[in-house]
Amino acid sequence: MDTIECIKTRMSIRKFMPDQVPKELLMDVINTAKHSPSYKNTQPWEVIILSGDKKLALSKMLVELLEKGTKPCPDIPEPLSWPASEQARIDDLMKKRTAATGIDFSDPAVLKKSKEVNFNFYGAPHAMYLYQDKSLTPWSLFDIGLFAQTLMLAAHASGLGTVPQAVATDYAPDIKKFLDIPDTKRLVLGISIGYPDKEAAEKALRTDRDNIDNIVKWVE
Repeated sequence: MDTIECIKTRMSIRKFMPDQVPKELLMDVINTAKHSPSYKNTQPWEVIILSGDKKLALSKMLVELLEKGTKPCPDIPEPLSWPASEQARIDDLMKKRTAATGIDFSDPAVLKKSKEVNFNFYGAPHAMYLYQDKSLTPWSLFDIGLFAQTLMLAAHASGLGTVPQAVATDYAPDIKKFLDIPDTKRLVLGISIGYPDKEAAEKALRTDRDNIDNIVKWVE
């Protein structure tokens, strides 16, 4: 798979096969991702990989917190509003999801069920958490974003599927305590990773991308 094909065919996978991924392959993916650029070569990223009983126990804890109605406390707060152009894309996606599935994603019960599925990492055999020191500036958030994208592309090129999950950080203090991550660290992103269920992926809704003329300005 060449680079352009890898970028254009990567997609978020929300159904996985149960097969465990060899540790060596997961480490190869991260070994590739570590070549991501970063400000002054700071490389401000750390990774935890969960499998087996530990992942199941974390999922159980997160679902229980959700059922109790525990208020989310992510280290990176969820946006409360979006600019008009970005909100229009969100609205368009929600309409297409409803049309494709017949499910009203504005229904609070549906949103709660969606979170539960997220907390179970979509059935993936492995979950990853990316984190960094809290003292780092927004430059380092940009850098860890580059790392996450490179990681997901490397996974795709290796025959694996991924999905980035902001909601998987909803209960950041509890997650960090469970995983022995110091509170001085900022939990940035969860990622489900494993072998994709190819049949489900073929049926999945493919998201659109904006017209290039709407995002590029030429100055000559």
